[in-house]
Amino acid sequence: MAGPGEGAASNRTAHLIMAALPYVMIAMVTAVELMPGTELGFLSLLALGPAFASLVGTVRRTAVIGAIALMLSLVLGAYDDLIGTRQSFQSLLVITGVTAASLVATVGRQRRERELANVRSVAEVAQRVLMRPVPRRAGHLRIAVSYTSAAADAHIGGDLYDVVTGSAGVRVIVGDVQGKGLEAVDTAALVLSVFREAAHDEPDLLGVSSRLEKALNRRLEGEDFVTAVLLEATGVGAMTLLNYGHPAPLILHADGRVSFAEPEETAPPLGMGTLDVEGPVPHRIRFRPGDQMLLYTDGVIEARDPEGRFYPLAERAFLLKNDNPEAALEALRLDLVAHVAAPLHDDAAMLLLRQSGGRDLMRLGRTAAPLLG
Repeated sequence: MAGPGEGAASNRTAHLIMAALPYVMIAMVTAVELMPGTELGFLSLLALGPAFASLVGTVRRTAVIGAIALMLSLVLGAYDDLIGTRQSFQSLLVITGVTAASLVATVGRQRRERELANVRSVAEVAQRVLMRPVPRRAGHLRIAVSYTSAAADAHIGGDLYDVVTGSAGVRVIVGDVQGKGLEAVDTAALVLSVFREAAHDEPDLLGVSSRLEKALNRRLEGEDFVTAVLLEATGVGAMTLLNYGHPAPLILHADGRVSFAEPEETAPPLGMGTLDVEGPVPHRIRFRPGDQMLLYTDGVIEARDPEGRFYPLAERAFLLKNDNPEAALEALRLDLVAHVAAPLHDDAAMLLLRQSGGRDLMRLGRTAAPLLG
């Protein structure tokens, strides 16, 4: 997954602030009580220390902070000549009660944190299995991929991608399952499983999509569906695309022009066979050496900044000009995160395809020559 640095730094800052709160509150109440002429009686507010202590840290830490608050209540009560009074007794009772409640809350929080850690661990393993690494090179294509998770406990959703190289050429899928949670993950796993098998077996891209459609129609019900772009590259200079209700891929031409591979005819998403409509017509485009194609999910173009403006993908395409595809895609991802200035509300998957230029083709030829010989 991409983008752990920003979230980790933010989490560390928030954790440090919450960890300091109990001591800050105790210090503030102590300072007020020590001020000359104070008659309001803030001793009970020392209970804020153990109350805030339950937000982070261990049971022992919460108990220690509660003990500190009790001890300070006695010391300040003696300083104010309140020992034995109703106010002193009340403050001790409140601090003891809040500390006990905080200890119970801390135990519950730690149990939930352990359960969540287990869920995250399982989800991360499932995602590594589901979203296996794609090859950096496939045929005449150089490939880079980026997956930025939304702010979700399980860190896994319905975005999917894969690249398969077979006798028919290089075949690619990028898709997005409608919905989130385990059902979306299960559907994404089905799509990738069928695609990986069909991409090797079927003679053309329509055969691959037909296999996907049949599998999803058997599985999905109601309004569930999967948007997807299927792509086939059989050689240098040509691409065939099938678009099932998915955002059109962006093409950054070698001369700097930017366009979108819009299909000639729109088609509904996969898994909506009950509509009884024809699938998409294969869309063929020219893909010359030096051209780049970015396939992405709607979490990219629907990402909004604090003012509610969508991410301007076409305007930011120049960030992909770096010679290194991985560095180019990382620059675009960082720009997307900066645009939102907050955790993403939806997963954002991006897969960059770059047609090898003249020097790359010569290098590939030299690499392949000993093998052919």
